[in-house]
Amino acid sequence: MLKRSEVQEKYKWDLSSYFLDLNHWQAEFNQVKNMYEKLTEYEGNLGDDARLLECLKLDKEINEITARLYVYISLKIKEDAKVEVYQDKANKLDKYLSDISPRLSFLTSEINEIDDERLLRLANDKNFADFDLQLKNVIRNKPHTLNKEQEKLLSMVSECIGGAEEVFDMIDAVDIKFEDIVDSNGQKFPLNNANYSVYLRSEDQVLRGSAFKNLNGGYGKLNYSLSTNYMNNVKTDCTMAKVRKFDSAFKQALFGEEVDEKVYKTLIKQVNKHKNVFQRYFNLKKKALNLETFYNYDVNAKLKTKHNKKYTYDEAFDMVKNSLNVLGGEYTNILQKAKDERWIDVMPNENKDTGAFSWGAYGANPVVLLNYEETINSVFTLAHELGHMMHTYYSNNNNVSTKAGYEIFVAEVASTTNELILARTLLNNKDEDIQTKLFYIDYLMNTFYGTIFRQTMFAEFEYLVHDAYENGENTTTDALNNIYMDLCKNYFGENVELVDELKYEWSRIPHFYTSFYVYKYATGIISALALANKILDGDTKTLQSYKNFLKSGCTKPPVELLKDAGVDLTKQETFESAFEYISKVLDTFEDIK
Repeated sequence: MLKRSEVQEKYKWDLSSYFLDLNHWQAEFNQVKNMYEKLTEYEGNLGDDARLLECLKLDKEINEITARLYVYISLKIKEDAKVEVYQDKANKLDKYLSDISPRLSFLTSEINEIDDERLLRLANDKNFADFDLQLKNVIRNKPHTLNKEQEKLLSMVSECIGGAEEVFDMIDAVDIKFEDIVDSNGQKFPLNNANYSVYLRSEDQVLRGSAFKNLNGGYGKLNYSLSTNYMNNVKTDCTMAKVRKFDSAFKQALFGEEVDEKVYKTLIKQVNKHKNVFQRYFNLKKKALNLETFYNYDVNAKLKTKHNKKYTYDEAFDMVKNSLNVLGGEYTNILQKAKDERWIDVMPNENKDTGAFSWGAYGANPVVLLNYEETINSVFTLAHELGHMMHTYYSNNNNVSTKAGYEIFVAEVASTTNELILARTLLNNKDEDIQTKLFYIDYLMNTFYGTIFRQTMFAEFEYLVHDAYENGENTTTDALNNIYMDLCKNYFGENVELVDELKYEWSRIPHFYTSFYVYKYATGIISALALANKILDGDTKTLQSYKNFLKSGCTKPPVELLKDAGVDLTKQETFESAFEYISKVLDTFEDIK
């Protein structure tokens, strides 16, 4: 693999919109420290409207600078983790922010002490326009905000509360070991979390089964430790919900993004209602793979489509950009600008962060990190991350910083919309041969399986576990395994053979340590399906409302923003249309086979 210095400059991101170099970064860090000290001087002095406005403006400016400091140094670490100066700078920034945080807790507490009448008056004052949502949220959060001393205490002990996620990360990255796996010829291969998904896509069923059993069985050997650790996380969730005066951890999680509980419960209900659509996919794939028995680990197996095309990065970019012409010239011009001005870090290099992501800070260009491999998967990854980038670009360029940051609930909508537009464009290409179309169909169905079927099953699992704990029901290690296995039996159906090691799978899911998060992947792709299909079908109203959605930041609750874009996640019709489309994809699959 190339060293960072050996990668061509055109394939490296340009971070100069953040800082010119580390000296520039350090100078801004020194400046913002002085600004933080000035901010502490407002403690006890927010009774006057003018002083409050000064304080809020200073806090806003500090947050913008701090975000650029944090994102820039994090990106430098991700491009080459072995450059120690980046780690040193990041540690010093983290330490300073941790030290100053308790001294700033007064801001939340003192604003919370302002009576509702004054808060509403200020929220409607044009001088406070940049902070109107912030002030209205203070009113909304008042029932769950503690007094000044209690908030300060919570801020001080925040690093000590929990820790279960860090324990899991260390077990997952360092401590856990897996036995070698074998293929149908008896040949042995090493197994780890990085190569696991490669083995699951293998055409060799014996190798797939060996990989699944050994990896999940590896977690099974630590079943009691992992279940105890996870339940500690659940207990922390539930305890903190009580501290914040919520009825449950579930209600607290959804309250944070103003998501109606009906969305979560409708998702679970509708996926259960339409699980037969995925069970049909399993049956079709069983026939396509010519298997006597279809196991749960066979879902990700590659079809023998002979699809082995390679795509250079330039070819991939043009494929994505051309498919997105449907979103208009302005959209694709910004994409081209991102490529020309090097907002994208393309190639793998030694010590670079694996995978792909998009990130950004207000006042600087959003960026994308890739590890491009010339496969069709890399093409779809590019489309996905460019969707994130464009959402951030539009949000930041159409809102003040206090209203630009969109909620996690809608974070996957733009990225998945891009992917689905690309996939449908490729499927509709009359020049593509049947084998290639079959590959695209299976890629799409695997995406739907992984994002709708699987994430909804995960969402139901964590809902059941939290509910069981809060109601004093059984949450022992065996109980957790049984809850998960019962869900698998229900979701997969009677025609899929479930191996015993599947009952341990829940214990290796890192997202369970950010409770009630995974359902957003499912609602995100269902929303994206509705948007992509309408846009590709020539619905100009949806196209315009989608562009408005990208520009909206957090100016409304996320469910309302989606509703404005034409997607109502509180209605079953939205889910029905998604499953209708998936069924049509399966019809094409069946016709080809």
